Amino acid sequence: MTGTDGSAVLRTDTGIGVVDLWNYEWAASRRPFLHPVRAPGGHLLTRDAPDDHPWHHGLWFTVKFVDADNFWEEMAPYGVLRHQGPPSVDEPGDGTVTISGSVDWIRPDRETVAIVERRTLRHVPISADAYAIDLDTTLVPATDVLLDRTEFTTWGGYGGFTVRGPADLVDTRLLLDDGSEHERVLGVSSRWLDLTGTVAAEPDRPEAGIALLDHPSNRRHPVPFYASTRADTYGDDGWSNFANAAFLWESAMPLVAGEELRIRHRALIHDGRWEADRIAAVWQTWAEG
Repeated sequence: MTGTDGSAVLRTDTGIGVVDLWNYEWAASRRPFLHPVRAPGGHLLTRDAPDDHPWHHGLWFTVKFVDADNFWEEMAPYGVLRHQGPPSVDEPGDGTVTISGSVDWIRPDRETVAIVERRTLRHVPISADAYAIDLDTTLVPATDVLLDRTEFTTWGGYGGFTVRGPADLVDTRLLLDDGSEHERVLGVSSRWLDLTGTVAAEPDRPEAGIALLDHPSNRRHPVPFYASTRADTYGDDGWSNFANAAFLWESAMPLVAGEELRIRHRALIHDGRWEADRIAAVWQTWAEG
């Protein structure tokens, strides 16, 4: 693990050379996020601040509204998420790396803390062609709050653990836990969703992907997913590659002051085109762990 005063980078030797698998921008001014995130083979699987949605940052976690305050779109007035100083890093020597810290959810006045989040990110080796980034986070509101979203009409419903993939990840497929394949998913509940495509920027055009897994202990498991390979709601041409574990899709969630909301997800980052049985096996092991 290396880094600067504002980021933490996991660097590893994959056998094809030294690769920065992921970078956690913990001191980002608007919210912490992971970018770039790369498959074990070095293939880029995230995108930061695209022109069509500049508030999309790689792999991240936030919600749309805390009460009426916007913590998603970065258009004034909006709330921000900020770590309370550098997070701790634990490397026990078994291949895992754990980053832990407290994150303040600060309302648009840049003073009032609406929520204190206890956030843990854990890197977990899975196999030669896969690893996981586990998010285990607990939200604790300072006062009674309502976590909410824009209701879905032609867009909306989003909030929670999210990834935005690069435009040159082409011919992407969305795969759900029933084995069905989609170009777009609108609030379909599933234990996991996988986004896999072809890396067009590389000469041999390898396949790689990222799956978002929902833990059975989460309050609204199995979570509704909102995802698209390409959609008119994105302003750029090509492949939008957006996936969101939208736990507020069906309804808002009230929390009373001091109530703890624990949310657990796994991002499974893999080389190649994984089918449902292999992703299901990883989900089962994680869910029972």
